[in-house]
Amino acid sequence: MELRFAEPRWRRVRPAMPSRDLTAAVTETVSLVLGEESPLPETDQDVVDLVHRLRGHVMQLGAVALPGPALDHARQVSGGDLPDGHLPSRVYLRQLAEATQDLVRAANSPPQREERRALGLGRWKVRRPSRNALRAMVFAVAVAILIIAGSVPRP
Repeated sequence: MELRFAEPRWRRVRPAMPSRDLTAAVTETVSLVLGEESPLPETDQDVVDLVHRLRGHVMQLGAVALPGPALDHARQVSGGDLPDGHLPSRVYLRQLAEATQDLVRAANSPPQREERRALGLGRWKVRRPSRNALRAMVFAVAVAILIIAGSVPRP
């Protein structure tokens, strides 16, 4: 009789596609900046808050999206410093929102979905070695220790 335990957390697979919650959150934040009827951020703190949210979205999407020009551009824009001044900070915020929007489109595009499917359920899955492979490794280490211990001169 073989006992089966629940799969440990470290073995769980990353999601292969952005979740609906993440996509909805990113779309909402981008629409706060790029929406036609959305008001301009009034204070510098509003700009800083929106920049932090967009940078967090870029980091989350970067963990899910496959490498490509959209990801590189979004990381490059989000890695820059927030410029000083009223107008330059708003321009930077708009550029960051556009780069994030392009990253969402790229992550949800059909070619990336097909490539993710070809990679399997998760591209970061960690394979555990078989039980016999572990036994062989332990045996090899034990033999190596015995050989080293036997070759040490005795006083």
